[in-house]
Amino acid sequence: MTPEAKARLLIDQKLETAGWVVQDQKDLNLGAGQGVAVREYPTDTGPADYLLFVDRQPVGVIEAKRDEAGHNLSVHETQTERYANATLKWRKGGTPLRFLYEGTGQIIYFTDGADPAPRARELFHFFRPQTLADWAAEPDTLRRRLTRMPPLPERNLRDCQINAVTGLEQSLAKNKPRALIHMATGAGKTFTAITSVYRLLKFGGAKRILFLVDTRNLGKQAQQEFMAYTPPDDGRKFTELYNVQRLASSNIDPHAQVCISTIQRMYSILSGTELAETSEDISLNEVGQSNAQAKLVQYNPRVPIEEFDFIVIDECHRSIYNLWKQVLDYFDAFLIGLTATPDKRTYGFFNENVVAEYSYEQSVVDGVNVGYDVYEIETEVTRKGATLVAKEWVDHRDRKTRARRWAQTEEDTAYGATDLDRSVVNPSQIRQVIQAMKTAVETSIFPHRKETPKTLIFAKTDSHADDIIRMVREVYDEGNAFCKKVTYRAGVDAETGQSVAGDDADSVLANFRNDYHPRIAVTVDMIATGTDVKPLEVLLFMRDVRSKGYYEQMKGRGVRSLDAEALKKVSNSADGAKTHFVLVDAVGVEKSLKTESRPLERTPTLSLDNLLKGVAVGARDADTVQSLGNRLVRLAKQLDDKALARIKQASGGIGLQDLARGLVQALDPDRVLADALDAAKAAGITRSQDTVTDAELDAAGRQRVDAACQPFDNPALRDLVESSRRDREQLIDIINTDSVTRSEFAAQAQANAEAAVGRFREFLETHRDEIAALGFFYAQPYRRRELTLDMIDELHDALSRPPLMLTTEKLWTAYARVQESQVRGSGVRRQLTDLVSLVRFALGMDEELRPFADSVDKRFQDWVFRHNARRATAFTPEQMEWLRLVKDHIASSCRIERDDFDYAQLAGKGGLQRAWHVFDGQLDELLAEMNEELVA
Repeated sequence: MTPEAKARLLIDQKLETAGWVVQDQKDLNLGAGQGVAVREYPTDTGPADYLLFVDRQPVGVIEAKRDEAGHNLSVHETQTERYANATLKWRKGGTPLRFLYEGTGQIIYFTDGADPAPRARELFHFFRPQTLADWAAEPDTLRRRLTRMPPLPERNLRDCQINAVTGLEQSLAKNKPRALIHMATGAGKTFTAITSVYRLLKFGGAKRILFLVDTRNLGKQAQQEFMAYTPPDDGRKFTELYNVQRLASSNIDPHAQVCISTIQRMYSILSGTELAETSEDISLNEVGQSNAQAKLVQYNPRVPIEEFDFIVIDECHRSIYNLWKQVLDYFDAFLIGLTATPDKRTYGFFNENVVAEYSYEQSVVDGVNVGYDVYEIETEVTRKGATLVAKEWVDHRDRKTRARRWAQTEEDTAYGATDLDRSVVNPSQIRQVIQAMKTAVETSIFPHRKETPKTLIFAKTDSHADDIIRMVREVYDEGNAFCKKVTYRAGVDAETGQSVAGDDADSVLANFRNDYHPRIAVTVDMIATGTDVKPLEVLLFMRDVRSKGYYEQMKGRGVRSLDAEALKKVSNSADGAKTHFVLVDAVGVEKSLKTESRPLERTPTLSLDNLLKGVAVGARDADTVQSLGNRLVRLAKQLDDKALARIKQASGGIGLQDLARGLVQALDPDRVLADALDAAKAAGITRSQDTVTDAELDAAGRQRVDAACQPFDNPALRDLVESSRRDREQLIDIINTDSVTRSEFAAQAQANAEAAVGRFREFLETHRDEIAALGFFYAQPYRRRELTLDMIDELHDALSRPPLMLTTEKLWTAYARVQESQVRGSGVRRQLTDLVSLVRFALGMDEELRPFADSVDKRFQDWVFRHNARRATAFTPEQMEWLRLVKDHIASSCRIERDDFDYAQLAGKGGLQRAWHVFDGQLDELLAEMNEELVA
């Protein structure tokens, strides 16, 4: 089949699914249906590829091209117009044909000749015959009507809303297909959108408008606002004038002028996928999109592309850019985006056509919203993490069932902030944060309130939320009504996907807004965005947020203004209107948006993760292989069938039990001996059990171990095994009690940071002649080789004693706050040698403050490059392995001497004697050079 024939076949199929009867010219029968597409219809300028008849009248033409021409269809517009203006055979007179198509079967362009400035636009599919009949019967096209919209009545509208509606209508009058309205949370985006929808229906003659949201809850809110809306030029409610349908099935009411739907439901209708019960309850921006969902949208005759004239996309910064963008590509409709937090994708998607812009800062100035203060709470465990040592007796809590078992830990478990409340739960850390918030609210934030202000806590997971709720009730000495969880997940856990019970979210939210109880609500993401709770005065972040846009939306829950009377209804001791809210930051969320996220440094232990990585890089001694095998045997007994199936798939069909068995059996002496005998026999050598050599046994053992370890070369398998162990259970750490290290307003923290930096600089200048380490930095360059860990320890001791109390950790945090753009590694646990970097930065020797180990790494790379360039031969792989060990020792101790080869990894590699041999007597020279170069 030629490319042209393939294109014609696809065009035929699409026309037929849209309700057209496709005929050859010789079989012409205009009575065969309402719409007839005739191939190769003769005109006085040649045969038209397709001539379109509706109700026996010619209305349009299709110029068909092969797929290869799809990238350049616009060059064929002249040809289409020629056929549209031609004289048709067997017909007399007539006006030019109005509806013009160019298509390849894959790509379709359409132009309506009756538009004010006819402009081609790309379509997903062909229009139905009835649609063209309806358009032909109308005196004006939609786009012509949009150029004649009447003036907007400004009564009861804010200036920002007037600007948004008029800006949108000006954009539509210019036939711009996409428009973005950027309005701060609380400024009335939905009210503004409904005002526009009303005018587009009444004056623009729109047939039907889709109001698209991404959670069921936002759909309910939108429906309530439509029901409450009264137009400025009519005393009746919107829903008394127009039918509004909130879509709960795949059936669109033919009499509905407004259809409210989640993008999930519309995608399921168009793609033919099942809509899970809870899929409309969580923003798709949060849950992501799996390959299982990646199904293409197909033409649905029950929902044709012309079903909606306009699509209003509420909170359009979410969900519309990936898989679900197909919903927006499907319909031939103007797209109108609403958002408080646009990002680069948003501007790009809407063709940078921002028709109205009203920032949060401006809304505060205008009194539309309230401002906020930041209060910071920091605890020892939140900042530094902790370690559960092996063999500690603690609770192990199953994520799926919440069941607990009392058992010893299998390995040392070092955890940091990112692990908290995921793999490890530290009740003391939760208690200290809640207690610190309670104390701060009662003494500093709202000291004159008799009741707890309405407070929203953002948790990491449903499990974390449950832990917080229990702790809040305990710390506040209150009952169940005081603190509630809000979730629309219909019982779905954020991490496990398992069902969990919960209160009805609508009831809890209504009570939270309007009643005394609950005073505190805890949520994962249900009311993170879009849900209006005006009395909120405190937001506590116990989860970090990577997305700046999502974080702004979460903050937006507190910005709503509220008059004194309404606030007193739920907080009786409030002495006026809501003037501000307080963001309590217990995880560094304010700071994390501005700095690079860094993993916490971990203490090396014989963890499952390290065992897996060890065998992957060649650590295949008997102890390591045996330990890994035994660990996997225990893990296989603990995991559920679903987790075991995932591991089996990732390993190429080998189950976890068989992987473990292979490791253990690889060390079985009898099996190794049998393999050695088989290898000898295959080589034509006669061996008995007593005559097998040690070399043959070693070779057989290595081969068996390598075969057993080979699956773990796959990093995906290693990650899956480790994550399965980690995700199955949470360790409940009651061993490491926590303590609050800082609880203060952010402005106070800034002042304290500046004061700490100032005291540090003053100390360096004042004591430059008294402390050996300072002499090192102030002296000439050749003295730098004398810096030792003892000198750094002496300096640290002097700084950390009263009255300064300046630890390395505190100084680094202070610089991160004062000179943020010049500080790196803020999330890394501090080492004593980092004090070297602090001093160098304070004295202006370095332009950036970065961990000492990072600086040593960089200098090491430069030194090796220069050294290899000067030598006839570069360092050997074994020499480089030794040099890296020396470099790591210098990074942790500032210098290295011969005696240091008796310690740790250096001794394990053969110590000084082996190093001396590897470097052929040049070791002392290299050590001296590295001590000077890497620390300088």
